[in-house]
Amino acid sequence: MVDVAILTYKPEKSIFDILEKLEKQTVKPNKIILMNTEQRYLEKLIYGSRFVNRFPNVEIRHISKLEFNHGRTRNKAAKRSEAEFLVFMTQDAIPADLNMIEELIRPMRQYEDIAISYARQLPNEDASPAEKFTRVYNYPDEDEEKTFEDINTRGIKAFFCSNVCACYRRSVFDELGGFVDKTIFNEDMIFAYNALAADYSIYYASKAKVYHSHNYTARAQFKRNFDLGVSQADHPEVFGGIRSEDEGRRYVKECIAYLMRSGKFYLVPEFVIKCVARYSGYRKGLNYRKLSRKKILKYTSDPTYWKRSWDLNPSIDVTKGYGKNEEGL
Repeated sequence: MVDVAILTYKPEKSIFDILEKLEKQTVKPNKIILMNTEQRYLEKLIYGSRFVNRFPNVEIRHISKLEFNHGRTRNKAAKRSEAEFLVFMTQDAIPADLNMIEELIRPMRQYEDIAISYARQLPNEDASPAEKFTRVYNYPDEDEEKTFEDINTRGIKAFFCSNVCACYRRSVFDELGGFVDKTIFNEDMIFAYNALAADYSIYYASKAKVYHSHNYTARAQFKRNFDLGVSQADHPEVFGGIRSEDEGRRYVKECIAYLMRSGKFYLVPEFVIKCVARYSGYRKGLNYRKLSRKKILKYTSDPTYWKRSWDLNPSIDVTKGYGKNEEGL
């Protein structure tokens, strides 16, 4: 049995397309759990759409933005499921075909030591040339199984994994305690590392495909990578002995070469500027403890995470919409 959990916040009409494609999968999910942040946005979208009739096996749970956390929110979704396999997705990951779930769970049914399988991400039609290269670079067209020994040769790529679309074996998920409860980012890779350390493996299922890409600005790249650096600084037990800069340099060199070969040399300056922004944000994130609160709030893409961490805004405004607590109240 398979359940799917999707995290939503201010979802667009594309969520209907995602749900319809999930309903038509060759391996149909038992239920789809929407962990929605801020009730009013989703209710505005689905008003008048006959949502319940169209998607009878969709279960909606609302939380406030103050309650959202990358790890904890997904753990709450997991508690709503009793399935053997649990697929986590984001609201902007669109199944490329009707075999996505089948291809995700195929290796996990064949090999009991696989804890996670994650999907291949294809670029959207509007993806920039650099973003298209990034999809190919991180998500090639060949399957791959990764073990703890691969960390010695592949570094951070050995436990690379993405909750944009990934399937977790429920027994291992429970054994390892689920996702880390508090992290601003990287809950998927932290769990993946712990799975490798426990002698399980991670599987890249290239035939399980979703469309997912972003044309981030340099500013957005800075903020995103600031949060990435924070997550690594907060979890030295995972990232402390591993340098991700080497992988970053390799990516930059190969993308520039790709742009030159493709005759898109005029895009190289913009790409380099974005890379500088990414690296600058990452370095500042690694050293965030040296920054003032004002600068942290300026640099991060998730100010609510910090306000909650600092207890600057501990109360929850019930008028903004949040769901039932774990006791069902």
